[in-house]
Amino acid sequence: MRRTASPLSLALLGAGVFLLVLAPMLAWYVEPRAKRTPVDVDVTTVFTGKGSYFDTTEIRTVSDRKLTITRQIRGDVADSEKSGRAVWDVSTSVDTDATLPAADTHNSLQWTLERWVTDRRTNEPVHCCGEKPAFDGEAYLKFPFDVQKRSYRWWDNTLGSTVRLRFAGTRKIQGYEGYRFTGAVEPARTGTRLVPGRLVGLPERGQVLAEEWYANHGIELVVDRRTGRIVNAVIGPRKTLRAPGGKRDKVVLLDSRRLEFTPSTQRAQVALASSDSKRLKLVGETLPMGGGGAGALLAAAGAVFVVRGRKGPRPSSHCDDTSARTGPEIVTEVSSRIEQRAEN
Repeated sequence: MRRTASPLSLALLGAGVFLLVLAPMLAWYVEPRAKRTPVDVDVTTVFTGKGSYFDTTEIRTVSDRKLTITRQIRGDVADSEKSGRAVWDVSTSVDTDATLPAADTHNSLQWTLERWVTDRRTNEPVHCCGEKPAFDGEAYLKFPFDVQKRSYRWWDNTLGSTVRLRFAGTRKIQGYEGYRFTGAVEPARTGTRLVPGRLVGLPERGQVLAEEWYANHGIELVVDRRTGRIVNAVIGPRKTLRAPGGKRDKVVLLDSRRLEFTPSTQRAQVALASSDSKRLKLVGETLPMGGGGAGALLAAAGAVFVVRGRKGPRPSSHCDDTSARTGPEIVTEVSSRIEQRAEN
């Protein structure tokens, strides 16, 4: 009798080897290519809080008023596919209750339009495709994938430079845990504005180029570790005017200690971060680990069955091999041949 491999054992062995090859491919090839900044985005985030602003109708700064910042991010799919980069157009408006809803941004206290272009893999700024203004740093609308417990250079567009945000532990937003980063901006001159001299304490002069100054009481960003998506943001902007060469603020244009994502914005950001994070974990951890484990078991089982095989009939030999027959069989055959010769 001899042993042959059954179809089942070969199938088990083949499936196991396939899974063992697939597992590292998912972790080393598929997941890195899944970590790409999306281009077909259409997201709106809203900050709210109390603060002060310069009311142009009353020609003075009013305090303890509700402020709303609305940011709309839309991806330019055509330019993104053409360039291979993530091209996002960003509209940001600052409003009071009087200028809401922010449908007509020209009525807002402040409105900016930006084009943000980044490398889809590293999140680093790329200077192409009509980028405006020229960005720098490691993070702005999002952080890189696989956020680390370290400081990051965050781009502050009002400052026109980067701000160092330090890792400050973790925080849960709507029950979802993320990495917390904090920082602040010391008062810095950001430009000039032509205003009546009396606004900045120079009534004898008709028009002056007042200095614009900016600071930020505090920045706090809570970021999803795997995707780099910001699930909550807190800022404390302060914009003022000073007389040319002045040391003190003369006019407060905008000032708030705390403007934060609304609960609805937090929920939307958490839902997006959770969904994206689960997909990356699936192809980067769950499937490779599960597939590798299952592949090892199947391959081992198939190999055992192949080695053991199954019993089958031994093929017959065409040669007259007496060593393969029993003694009585040989005696009977010899007697039969003697009788045949005697008859002849």
